Amino acid sequence: MRYMMIVKASPESENGVMPTQQELDDMGKYNDELTKAGVLLAADGLHDSSKGFRVQYAAGGATTVVDGPFAEAKELVAGFWIIQVSSREEALEWARRIPFQEGEVEVRRVFEAEDFGA
Repeated sequence: MRYMMIVKASPESENGVMPTQQELDDMGKYNDELTKAGVLLAADGLHDSSKGFRVQYAAGGATTVVDGPFAEAKELVAGFWIIQVSSREEALEWARRIPFQEGEVEVRRVFEAEDFGA
């Protein structure tokens, strides 16, 4: 089973505040543990939403582009991991080990082809 561990943005991450060296070191160790356990498929941090945009789609194929920044930092994504584990419980164990002092991580299962049936 694949799970995405979604790091929620914060006012600091939305203002471009970079992690401390200690936080980067701790995250590197955590990512190394995921890699050594063979569960890490992908992991990345995202720039703040002021550097992004949204594409809105309307009937008939019309699109509108909305440039960031976007409101409500707690509703935005600051980074993610995609892990492959054997159970929800294992995903939860890995999520609990993320070396954050504060913040929120949302964990969601990724659809697999077999979830859609024949």
